[in-house]
Amino acid sequence: MQITARADYAVRALVELAGRAGGSATRSELAEAQTIPPKFLEAILADLKKAGLVLALRGSTGGYLLAHAADTVTIADVVRAVDGPLAAVRGVAPEAVRYTGAAEPLRDVWIATRASIRTVLESTTIGDLLSGDLPVAVTSLLSSEGAYERR
Repeated sequence: MQITARADYAVRALVELAGRAGGSATRSELAEAQTIPPKFLEAILADLKKAGLVLALRGSTGGYLLAHAADTVTIADVVRAVDGPLAAVRGVAPEAVRYTGAAEPLRDVWIATRASIRTVLESTTIGDLLSGDLPVAVTSLLSSEGAYERR
């Protein structure tokens, strides 16, 4: 799985927003705090607003606010809001892919890959990131052999 800059920036912006004492922050404040290009963040925040994950506040005290409690917004919600489905094969849902002959079981591998990604991203919330208390589904993978090796 390739984690895009959009997904990375979106999650970081929401964690930053969740950690704000006042609960809201401007685009500039979020961009500066997380070293995210402001114009890129503007487009990301628009996607997050469209998905109902943030609210835009107008006026001199305007900015952005989480639309839901941080412990109810999963990383999967954020990734889907800015990038679409978590896993696709050539732009198609894994269960819709068909192979013939020796490659036929490959479809099941792609479906299992999506299920694995969901296990981590759907169990981890913005609140988990903010507290640093990650779910067992994540921490158990961190201790698996080779977890920190790039292969």
